[in-house]
This record gives sequence, structure tokens and C-alpha cells, in this order.
Amino acid sequence: MKILLVEDDDRISKPLAEDLRHQNHAVDIASDGIEGWDYIQSVNYDLILLDLMLPKLDGIALCKRLRAAKSNALILMLTARDTTSDKVVGLDAGADDYLVKPFELEELAARIRALSRRIPETKPLILSHGDLQLNPSSCTVTYGDRPLSLTPKEYMILECFLRNPDRVLTRTAILDKLWDFDRSSGEGTVKTHITNLRSKLKAAGSSENFIETVYGIGYRLSGTN
Repeated sequence: MKILLVEDDDRISKPLAEDLRHQNHAVDIASDGIEGWDYIQSVNYDLILLDLMLPKLDGIALCKRLRAAKSNALILMLTARDTTSDKVVGLDAGADDYLVKPFELEELAARIRALSRRIPETKPLILSHGDLQLNPSSCTVTYGDRPLSLTPKEYMILECFLRNPDRVLTRTAILDKLWDFDRSSGEGTVKTHITNLRSKLKAAGSSENFIETVYGIGYRLSGTN
């Protein structure tokens, strides 16, 4: 699923996002309600994990704004408030479910699975670029008719490029997206993964510069501006 986590506490958001990515979800993080709204304006999310107490625009107000804008995204409220009246306010604002902090990651995963069953079945989205195809549903990658065997980090980096085909991604941006919890990894780690990914793509038949280096900035897919 494509998930937006709107949470202002880094101690919660970063390990939670890391855990969700290990479950093969694509996750963006917003640290306040206004930033969350900006993300929602540009990306179609399947699920929004929404903290109730947020700076700039609180979770209830953001939830109401989403429903007023006819957003079909599933909304799971995350909050330390556990009274019945608080739950009723959240659900009446348009939330689909409500989870009280602190919670176990296993329970959150179960809630997400239950909510995902409400999404109508559609043809799986295939991310592609030239002869490269990545299927997020099955976590498989092919180039032409050749399957690629990638490590989890190589897969996540490639998916990041395919979901942002027109962007130059800096090493710092890749670190922020994929190594939120373990920041002991440095930019050299990204360079190593990119080198290995290029080698596997080339062995499958791609050009040497399928992932281009934009010197002094970062990387991008070939053939983009």
C-alpha cells in the first residue's frame, strides 16, 4: 500500500515507517497537518496514518478537510486519547479506524490488513521505465523477460526511482527514505547499492547508464529531464 504517516514525534514516526517498509509498503512521513495536506494534494495514498494531536493543523481538522475534498483514502487515527467520546469524534470526522497509543506493531499490521480488504480489487499497478518493470504487489522486477534478483535495499531504491521518474534523487534523500531508523548508514552505502544495482541491470541487458549520475547532486533514471 501507499501510506502517508502524519506524526510529529520522530521517535514514533521513523521506526514505524521503517517497520512498514519492511512489510513492502511505500511510506511518506509528514510532521504536521499542513505538510500532510500538501503531500495528499500531490500523491494518491491508499492509507493515511493520522496522529490526532498535530501542530499547525490537528488530525481531526485534517480528516474533515480530506473528506470534504472527497478523498477516498482510508484513514487510521493514532492517538493517546482513549475515551469513547474521543473515538466518536475521530470516527465522525471521517476516520475508518482508531488505534490508541502505545500500540503493538503486530496490532497495527493487522488493522492495516483489515482496512486493505476494503479497497476494491483492481489490476495491479506495474511501475515501468523502458524495458524495466517492477510489480509492487509481488515485489518482482524484470528487465525485458529476464527476472532480476535484488536485495531488499536495491529493490527499495529502484522502486523509489520508479515512483519519482522525473526527479533527481540526492544520496541524502535516498538515505532519508530508506534508512530512517538506522542513520549509521552513510552516503557511501547508497553509492555501493547504486553500483550493485547498475551491475545487475546491465547484466540483464540495460545500458550502463540506466541510472545516471547527476554530478554534484545525485541520481536519476536515464531519459528523464
